[in-house]
Amino acid sequence: MEPSFALASVEVFDLVVIGLVAVAAAILGGLAGYGTGLVLPIFLAPVVGVANIVPVMAVGMAINNASRIAAFRQVIEWVHVKRILLPGLPACLAGAYGYTLLEGPGVALVIGTFLVVSVPLRRWFMHAHGTIGAAAERVAGAGFGFVNGGVTGAGTILIAILMAAGVQGAALIATDAVISVIMGVAKIALFRSLSRLDVELLLAGLLIGACTVPGAFVARWLLKHIPARIHTAFMEVVVVVGGLGFLWRAWRG
Repeated sequence: MEPSFALASVEVFDLVVIGLVAVAAAILGGLAGYGTGLVLPIFLAPVVGVANIVPVMAVGMAINNASRIAAFRQVIEWVHVKRILLPGLPACLAGAYGYTLLEGPGVALVIGTFLVVSVPLRRWFMHAHGTIGAAAERVAGAGFGFVNGGVTGAGTILIAILMAAGVQGAALIATDAVISVIMGVAKIALFRSLSRLDVELLLAGLLIGACTVPGAFVARWLLKHIPARIHTAFMEVVVVVGGLGFLWRAWRG
């Protein structure tokens, strides 16, 4: 299915709102390592279309995570990057290809379901904090890669996996960002090759990504002063409500 979106047709007010949401979501996401890719689609869906959300967000999140790498690059834990990417990258491409086979209602159903289940799934992973070994991390990385290929906001799963492997603090944000950028670039290449990411959608993704860049550096400062638990509780409410909204779109067809 060819993308159908014209950036020039978007109202200035809508662009301003999305830009402000992108900045705020990047700050919130930078505090806990996830959230940006969960919140933004809720506001993007009416503008770019449900079927175009994952390709556009792949571009935006690649830039967002690249800014996190710049902000936290000194503390990247490369051993975990390798463990996740080795099985996770090919699985990500498989998931992204599966996404291209879906139509609008199917996309809304998949994204909505993921958003709703992501909250209990994250909490379930959190109970395994510090208990999984290298082999389990690789298996979990493959599962994450497949899910990440077909939805946006799967960073909540990756954060939970890394925490369960013992990664903490700023190193958690940095390691998550490296993995997410590499998978994001792979998704962009696949979507471009299959005509699911045209120039208009690419520009939209670049604009969104540019708006998120300051958020990473604001989050770095806030990470030293504000407990993440407040942000986490707020994000869970937003994510569930947004997921129900996508399910409503899927039900309406």
